[in-house]
Amino acid sequence: MTAVIDEPARTPGRWAAPPRPVWEERPSGAGLAGKGIALSFACLAILFPLWIVLVTSLSSRKTIDESGGLVMVPKGITFVAYRELLSGGQVTRAAVVSVLITLVGTLFSMGVSVLCAYGLSRSGSLGHRWILMILLATMFFSAGLIPTYLLVQSLGLTDTYLALILPSAISVFNILVLRGFFTGISQELIDSARIDGAGEFRILWQIVMPLSRAVLAVITLFYAVGYWSAWFNASLYLNDQDMMPLQNVMIQLVQKQEAPVGMGQAIKTGQLSALAVQMAVMVMALLPVAVLSPFVQKHFKKGMLTGAVKG
Repeated sequence: MTAVIDEPARTPGRWAAPPRPVWEERPSGAGLAGKGIALSFACLAILFPLWIVLVTSLSSRKTIDESGGLVMVPKGITFVAYRELLSGGQVTRAAVVSVLITLVGTLFSMGVSVLCAYGLSRSGSLGHRWILMILLATMFFSAGLIPTYLLVQSLGLTDTYLALILPSAISVFNILVLRGFFTGISQELIDSARIDGAGEFRILWQIVMPLSRAVLAVITLFYAVGYWSAWFNASLYLNDQDMMPLQNVMIQLVQKQEAPVGMGQAIKTGQLSALAVQMAVMVMALLPVAVLSPFVQKHFKKGMLTGAVKG
């Protein structure tokens, strides 16, 4: 005769899944509607000023005068402001300067940051702990504006484009993000490449960097946006107006409330408005960032989160 073993009594809900936190619960219909409304208002608050800037830059002087300033509803489109800006002169020269500074500065910053981060990610590298501590200290302590200016002046960098790159070439935060990502790469993969005779530079170029495309794209965007939007170094170290980048020219136009030199005749004839020129310069300054950001957006989550939590 087979013995029968009594099963323990099951209390109601004993085998049910444990309750989840509130933020993991499926949102209700009202919650989804509230999120949609909140996101709509946020998008409207961001896009509406950009819309006004774009429409005003494409409006004629008559339309701007009728609206009393900024234009919200377009009444005809004209590219006179952009044609005058791109036909040569101060704004075109400033745009070229900004593009060159952004390209050269981003390449230099990425090169130094990648090399530094890779060296700090290798536990056997010479003095990596002390170097890391020194870099971390610079995030909390700074020499200040006057010593920095005196250093740049003593190096003979004033009134040179190097003054727009070298003082702000390195971001310790970006180096730490890159280091965290490099540390997470399999050590066995690197050891196998080293056994096959690969040197450190070859390992970095052919193994580490291809595996780190996400974080490299994000950090490149950070540096590029920083160089493109920078204006303080130019106002501090440059005295020649012909060397000023686009952001400084835009600030001058907005503060002086007038069009650049060479456009006075177009304004006098009534074809062009100084306000349209100012808005057109703003569009030109915002356009590169607005175009590049969507292509790098997909890498933000993987690049930033992985680099921040590993290592």
